[in-house]
Amino acid sequence: MLTKKFRKQRELLRSAIEAIWGMNMRFLQRVSVTFVVCAASVFGQNSAPVSPTNVTDVFERAVSGPERATLALAQKMPEDRYDFVPVKGEFKSVRTFAQLAKHIAVDNYVNGAALLGEKPPFESGPHESGPDSIRSKAEVMKFLRDSFVYLHKATATVNERNLMEIVDLPDGDRVARLTVVTAAISHPWDIYGQMIEYLRMNGIDPQKI
Repeated sequence: MLTKKFRKQRELLRSAIEAIWGMNMRFLQRVSVTFVVCAASVFGQNSAPVSPTNVTDVFERAVSGPERATLALAQKMPEDRYDFVPVKGEFKSVRTFAQLAKHIAVDNYVNGAALLGEKPPFESGPHESGPDSIRSKAEVMKFLRDSFVYLHKATATVNERNLMEIVDLPDGDRVARLTVVTAAISHPWDIYGQMIEYLRMNGIDPQKI
């Protein structure tokens, strides 16, 4: 059950979303509230939360949740297990732990570049797992950390006035900026779930991070 603090945060989030005109409000509320609740459930906050003042603040906070969560998992996994990949069951051609972290970074760069209207600073690489030259734990963590810095920079350009502006993706698709932001926030959480399973398979309890 949500604490009083998080219920208040959810209500503030809903109010911020309702300020956006001309959109499917029910969809936005469901998606954005889910992101904030997920972040809150993974990382508690000791200090009183500061109310978001606009939709940009809402999205920025939603990016910070998976940023903290995935970096914590990447830090927790020992370097000698970064090449770990499950072998029991149907796990053919799945990514290693390092590649999962790098895949998040690649997606951050792709989405960030779309919002900024520029070319992604890194090639997606094989299996969208980034450059092969990035191998060590320190290199992977820097790649992941820097990608969130880039994504924050891009998310900061999104506001109530330009949410529905169309931007170009590297694959040629053209979508609304809102679509890019929601994808950028949700994708790391998907990979986060896989990273947790990899840690558990190596005897590491992610709840003790």
